[in-house]
Amino acid sequence: MRRHALATLFLLLMSFSGSSVAASVETSVWGKTPAGEDVKLFTLRNASGMEVKITNWGAYIVSIKVADKNGKFADVALGFDTLDGYLGKNPFFGCIAGRYANRIGHATFKLDGVEYKVTANSGKHQLHGGMEGFDKKLWATKVSRDGVMLGYISADGEEGYPGTLECTVSYRLTDDNALEISYRAGTDKPTVLNLTNHCYFNLAGEGSGDILGHQLTIPTEFITATDDDLIPTGEIVSIKGTPLDFTTPHAIGERIGADFKPLIQGIGYDHNYVLSGSGMKLAATVKDPASGRVMTVRTTEPGVQLYTGNHLNGVPGKGGHIYAKRHGFCLETQHYPDSPNHSSFPSVILRPGEMFNSTTIYQFSAE
Repeated sequence: MRRHALATLFLLLMSFSGSSVAASVETSVWGKTPAGEDVKLFTLRNASGMEVKITNWGAYIVSIKVADKNGKFADVALGFDTLDGYLGKNPFFGCIAGRYANRIGHATFKLDGVEYKVTANSGKHQLHGGMEGFDKKLWATKVSRDGVMLGYISADGEEGYPGTLECTVSYRLTDDNALEISYRAGTDKPTVLNLTNHCYFNLAGEGSGDILGHQLTIPTEFITATDDDLIPTGEIVSIKGTPLDFTTPHAIGERIGADFKPLIQGIGYDHNYVLSGSGMKLAATVKDPASGRVMTVRTTEPGVQLYTGNHLNGVPGKGGHIYAKRHGFCLETQHYPDSPNHSSFPSVILRPGEMFNSTTIYQFSAE
């Protein structure tokens, strides 16, 4: 079965050709893993001058350079200048989180009547795949004219999850300044899967301070309610008219300090918004009024986690910048947290013969 998994992943990588858009990709060796393996850095550029850098260590987005309303480019993704920052403990800056992104309550779930205990790495719970999730793996690579596909095979039992999982993530950059992230995965045993990218954005430019003045719109009035550990209770509740309601534009900092239980639980925004509709849909729109930069997020996923960097505590980042509380925000497109323990949530079960497919598009503009 392991040989079959390797062959299937190889075919996925070899069949990746991207599209005909006029982007370019440069490849360089960025450093080495502790085991001495080469780590690559891929630089994607389009005709508009937008530039995205990706590494195959943890499938991280390393940087995203986009223009403001005056044509001035800045890097809007928090992160590090060198590989060393990504090799060590960090706040998941731009990584692919998996095998299960977000939280699994009590690091336990049942599947087909069998109880599985996964690695607890956030108190008694699991967060973003465990102690050595997908963010701490070296991914195989395949380059196309407009992007890069990364592949990883997660062994049966890794971090406690059943089944050998074959996973690919492709990053494409289009000439209309869209960064498209597409996920595919298959398994040889029933398992659970939830993948997301955990990029921290600051549309004013990383290192420019907090993101509290950014204007945010999320087109839904529902979230998954949580307990004090941010583990879903199973309820989907309306937040219409509350400080969590972004159905009309609000500055992120306008109500973040309100005396409202969900904000107290999250120490700010750290909530899964329930998106309506099927297929590709709008998940969020964010604008930085000063630079005019706008980011639109579309996804095939049923939810998006808004996180406002509440636990950033002086992380040394790019160019000597220090990332403090709320210096970046995340919009993590995903299935709901703790879905394996809530049968009423959209299913995250992947079975042999099925293919997991998911796409999220981050598109940038200025006005």
